[in-house]
Amino acid sequence: MVERGSVAPDFTLPSDAGDPVRLSALRGRKVVLYFYPKDDTPGCTAQACELRDALPRFDGVAAVVLGVSPDPVASHRKFREKHGLNFPLLSDEDHSVAEAYGVWVEKSMYGRTYMGIERSTFLIGEDGTVLEAWRKAKPAGHAAMVAAALGV
Repeated sequence: MVERGSVAPDFTLPSDAGDPVRLSALRGRKVVLYFYPKDDTPGCTAQACELRDALPRFDGVAAVVLGVSPDPVASHRKFREKHGLNFPLLSDEDHSVAEAYGVWVEKSMYGRTYMGIERSTFLIGEDGTVLEAWRKAKPAGHAAMVAAALGV
């Protein structure tokens, strides 16, 4: 499981723009990597919009925000356009990156168990080391915690 102080697993995933994004290509910048369950659902929308609104503050510390879910690129594109999101959304359809970060977990709803994303965020330093890990993150107020960790 990826924790504070560990090296963030590298990956390449397609973005909502269709371009591949490789984590290691962002070395030299801080990365806010957040995993969310599903595009355009109430909690995921609230979280994404809070991060969208906070992003201009992150620019001063050269931080990049990347959202990751198992939704396909086309869904991400619609979600990003609908809410004016100002950061890339990455498609992890086979959930291999979520598994590498330990956020693909067994969940339970209405007596049914299934596998899905545990809403989590990782703040990755310029050298690829995990500076903070927030697991089971709540959507509301989460962007403020990330901003505080970035010192902005």
